[in-house]
Amino acid sequence: MNTPFIFGKIADDKNFTDRQDEIKKLITNFSSLINTIIISPRRWGKSSLVKKASKQALHKEKNLCFCFIDMYNIRTEEEFYQQLAEEAIKAGPTKLNDIIDDVKTFITRLIPKLSFSPGPESEISLSLNWKEVKHHPDEILDLAEKIAIRRNLKIIICVDEFQNISGFEKPLDFQKKLRPHWQKHQHVGYCLYGSKRHMLMEFFNSPSMPLYKFGDLMPLEKIEKKHWESFIQKRFKETGKNIDRKNAGLISKLCENHPYYVQQVAQLAWLQTNKTCTTEDVKKSHENLVLQLSMLFQTLTDSLSNTQLNFLKATSFNEKQLSSQQTLNKYNLGTSANVIRIKQTLTKKEIIEARGSQINILDPIYKYWLKEYYFKVR
Repeated sequence: MNTPFIFGKIADDKNFTDRQDEIKKLITNFSSLINTIIISPRRWGKSSLVKKASKQALHKEKNLCFCFIDMYNIRTEEEFYQQLAEEAIKAGPTKLNDIIDDVKTFITRLIPKLSFSPGPESEISLSLNWKEVKHHPDEILDLAEKIAIRRNLKIIICVDEFQNISGFEKPLDFQKKLRPHWQKHQHVGYCLYGSKRHMLMEFFNSPSMPLYKFGDLMPLEKIEKKHWESFIQKRFKETGKNIDRKNAGLISKLCENHPYYVQQVAQLAWLQTNKTCTTEDVKKSHENLVLQLSMLFQTLTDSLSNTQLNFLKATSFNEKQLSSQQTLNKYNLGTSANVIRIKQTLTKKEIIEARGSQINILDPIYKYWLKEYYFKVR
């Protein structure tokens, strides 16, 4: 029997829970071609949300098309243009002759080479002359718009891990190239999302940046406990097992509503359960996950300085006034200026998230491990 909980993969259909308000907003933005920027930490379900919303949007509007670009392994402008062009071409017509016609019409100066594999699910790939692309990037940046006009389509370009453009050779220049093209498009909308909040906020919320106010900013919040409770109970029931609302809520609470970990602990608890899941099953599953990840956490912790660890200790024990003299002395944090530097470093390392004066360790299992295993013996 397949386990009823999904993590580390795109969650769809019955594996997806809640986010109804976010889905409605995305569908409206897609239909209206409003650019959208989704921001949340890793493993909060951004990709699953966009896929779910795009699927529902397609049911409502037949001339809507989606291009999906994952920038996880894209390291250069050349690779980005290559991927963008290929996805834009595939988003248009389905007949090979029409695809060839679009390539000939819109990007002949770039000396394209089109190849495809025969069969019912033929793969189309496009290669471009990088020297020409560098001279004429506008042809790639406007390609989706031209195809959308010609084919009477609305095209949504969805770019995952968009913050990876910061690793390009000249990221600021690249953003300056994007803005004048993408903001003028009337038949193409952009959905850009990623996990490094501080980078994306700088891209889209800083007046000095080219992409400032480029679209509708949509910070993703955690799914509420009540939704996890009903979801976990339903998935248990569908496989002939039971869990009461209290223990379903305990799974959510132990994982601080973190989507990836809730699904993972729920799966471990489901595997522990013969017929009815108990509180002991839930706690044991949570502890097993903590121990399973302990070596990874130890390696991460060994890479941090003493003051960074002291900062995490203060945070894990819910100290609110990190720059007060009392906290500085108690946790040996040095000066208030040093606290600011530590905060910036740990934010860049994606260990903490700072929202105003509120500091949160992003990984709830790591937070638990630090408090219950690492700091407790020191």
